Amino acid sequence: MLSAFFIFNVKGEVLISRIYRPDIKRSVADIFRIQVVSSTDVRSPITTLGSMSFFHVRHENIYLVAVTKINANAALIFEFLYKVTGLGRSYFGKFDEDAVKSNFTLIYELLDEICDFGFPQNTEAETLKLYITTEGVRSERAMKEEGARIAIQATGAVAWRRPDIKYRKNEAFLDVVESVNLLMSAKGTVLRADVSGQVLMRAYLSGMPECKFGLNDKVLLEKEGKLGSAVSTVPGGGRKSAGAVELDDCQFHQCVKLGNYERDRTINFIPPDGECELMKYRTTENINLPFRVQAAVVEISKNRMEFKVSVRSQFSNKIFAQNVQLKIPVPTNTSGVKCLVTAGKAKYVGSENSIIWKISRFQGQQEYLLSAEAELTSTTTKKAWSRPPISMDFQVLMFTASGLMVRFLKIFEKSNYPSVKWVRYMTKPGTYQIRGDPSMQPSLRLFEPQA
Repeated sequence: MLSAFFIFNVKGEVLISRIYRPDIKRSVADIFRIQVVSSTDVRSPITTLGSMSFFHVRHENIYLVAVTKINANAALIFEFLYKVTGLGRSYFGKFDEDAVKSNFTLIYELLDEICDFGFPQNTEAETLKLYITTEGVRSERAMKEEGARIAIQATGAVAWRRPDIKYRKNEAFLDVVESVNLLMSAKGTVLRADVSGQVLMRAYLSGMPECKFGLNDKVLLEKEGKLGSAVSTVPGGGRKSAGAVELDDCQFHQCVKLGNYERDRTINFIPPDGECELMKYRTTENINLPFRVQAAVVEISKNRMEFKVSVRSQFSNKIFAQNVQLKIPVPTNTSGVKCLVTAGKAKYVGSENSIIWKISRFQGQQEYLLSAEAELTSTTTKKAWSRPPISMDFQVLMFTASGLMVRFLKIFEKSNYPSVKWVRYMTKPGTYQIRGDPSMQPSLRLFEPQA
């Protein structure tokens, strides 16, 4: 598998060097420094030179590099590199050059535990923290007790959780976080729309609880015969046929029992203690866009340009968006902009060549307008403006663009203790872009500025 593992800083200096197999020497680090770190044209995270392949990931101000001489599984190697960065953050808070220099001994100890002769082993931070600590030497009795726990976790089916966890108040938080990607044409046609979502679990539960929750998955509803012509309401006031969502590209945490999901589409798992990403998914069907933006860009003269932008929230009026921001590009030769808005604040930011319109709270089913006039300076060479799209940033709580909904959340534990369960939804933008329409005439105004 892996022949060696290195950590470089941005100057190409070797901070950590661990050789797992005798088929390469430490001098291969010089090859990576010359071919990747010193190069200005690196187009791939995989560099093959002769019989050696270098897999690298850049994190903060360091490079994590795995070297192999065999035809290894690239996805597995990158998963290992990302696991190492996760361990670094778990142990040191921030995994950068300073953290590496301050923890040489601990990092080498971790590398010996998580990789044996180049084959990745246990990379779970919670398990490793039981016997690899940043503290001093422990007593023999404590080491024996922890050794027994380690043996159970290393050989048992639940390597991500200790059985002796106790909380005074047992709580579980399930967060559905979605990122909406949108590209809309100047005519209002949706060119691309998809949702990338994740289900995050924060479990503060005693013992070894088994959790179970179900989603309004289209496959499950079809099996149950509940998918008809009825229309139901989904979080945020959107409407879909029977609330059914077709999920694509589902990925699960290792704690999820995949057999149960394939059989009845319910997600059963024993959660890790604390926070984890339980599930990732993607959907491209029936996207509920949280905002619809219309923009008109009119060149009145060589030195003046007019912008008209309207933005309307399409979710329920019972909820609201926060930290809404529109970034409206202007030509690079803009000298000043006069703005008028019906809500929030707008100003010209020269360093970004954009008008930044901020609305701290945006109620559902509302429409706000912006009118701006840009003064342009004369240039010696007339270069056509590329008209970059308008981009948008926001956070909408209790709304899902895909319509995904948690139908139930149950917690089972042998002591049958009471628990508090919370389910929350949030939608934010991935790449949310709208192209401006240059064909709209000045007479087609969105609103008139007040005198």
